[in-house]
Amino acid sequence: MNLSHSDREMYGADGHVGHATAPGFANPSPAPPYAAPYVVQYPDGTIRWSTGLCHCTDDPANCLITCCCPCITFGQIAEIVSKGSSNCAVSGTLYALLSFTGLSCLYSCAYRSRLRAEYYLEESPCADCLVHFCCEGCSLCQEYRELKNRGLDMGIGWEANVDRQRRGVTLPPVVVQGMTK
Repeated sequence: MNLSHSDREMYGADGHVGHATAPGFANPSPAPPYAAPYVVQYPDGTIRWSTGLCHCTDDPANCLITCCCPCITFGQIAEIVSKGSSNCAVSGTLYALLSFTGLSCLYSCAYRSRLRAEYYLEESPCADCLVHFCCEGCSLCQEYRELKNRGLDMGIGWEANVDRQRRGVTLPPVVVQGMTK
């Protein structure tokens, strides 16, 4: 199938429409190799969140934990986003202490911004601080789901996730030289 350069960008080199599109609509750009089929990249280079802000019940267990004790969810997010430089327990405790002053949304907003920068996510539905100020629970759930959808196990922390990824890389088997006859 001969495709022009712009058609290859819309349909891919093989001429097939990607999974992120409905029949009859062209894919705006190919999704990154790690992304789920519903992730769409925009022309400005940002990527749509894998789930919406108000889809908290997509992960009912996390929704319940976040409603009852958001410091747990925040601690898990902070450890992953900071690549282990922030401890889950310390971040969660600081978040809980800040919640008594009403400033926990400013603290968690900074981690949302770092998460967006790391994965080139769009700033939506509004500025990060407004999202956390207006709907702290929903924003924490969305960030948790985003990291989980990218293959991270939020319950085991940063170091264990790195170790798990490292073990996932396999080396070719070693061939033992034996007798030839």
